Amino acid sequence: MGIERYRVFSRFKDLNSKEKIIEVMLPKIKWLATSISRDLPKSVEVDDLVQEGVIGLLSALENYDPTKGASFTTYAMKRIRGAMYDYLRKIDWMPRGVRKKLKEVEEAILVLEGKLQGIPDDKEIANYLDMSEKEVKNIKKEMSRRQIFSLDSYLFDDNEDSLIEHIESTEPNPEQKYEREEIIEALKNSISKLSEREQLVISLYYNEELNFKEIGKVLNVSESRISQIHSAALIKIKKYMREFLGSD
Repeated sequence: MGIERYRVFSRFKDLNSKEKIIEVMLPKIKWLATSISRDLPKSVEVDDLVQEGVIGLLSALENYDPTKGASFTTYAMKRIRGAMYDYLRKIDWMPRGVRKKLKEVEEAILVLEGKLQGIPDDKEIANYLDMSEKEVKNIKKEMSRRQIFSLDSYLFDDNEDSLIEHIESTEPNPEQKYEREEIIEALKNSISKLSEREQLVISLYYNEELNFKEIGKVLNVSESRISQIHSAALIKIKKYMREFLGSD
């Protein structure tokens, strides 16, 4: 890595104050906040996302280890993005009625995929649920928001323990360590049950951090098709994990 990345980090550490570090990184934070906010309701303020991003930056500065291989900027941007997504999960703008319909659409996709041997389109879902196609599209847009912000927040409702809370602990005792290993294995098993294409989309999105448009180019299909595959895959993972954890 080593020396060059350490020098980059050292330049940040040698700056006069945290305020100077924020000044250097603020344009990147504002760009990210603006990018994330484009698909959000107007009630979500960009300034709030920027503030959470700054908190993520300061956390990155305290926890960055230059020996791990990543540059400080790369590490910091991941922490900044994570802080913004955590904030969006906490405020949870979704009305109760929309949440109910979201679950109906999830169930419809599972049922119809079994019947049709393929991922259903909006018209098929609308006919099955006696909804308009426009309503289905709106529900799926909310579904995509939750999925994109955090796999963890999508898999578990707000009143449940999150996956992260299940598998993370600063110094896990033997029981916690065993539980964490079980849950990680269950998550791996749930992914292994997906089709090859679904597994590839999940890997490219979460491991390689490609967006839907980029994945579409890799697989030679449309961005909207990748979104459909991603949604269907997460719905299956969610169903498996809820059954494993004994959730209703």
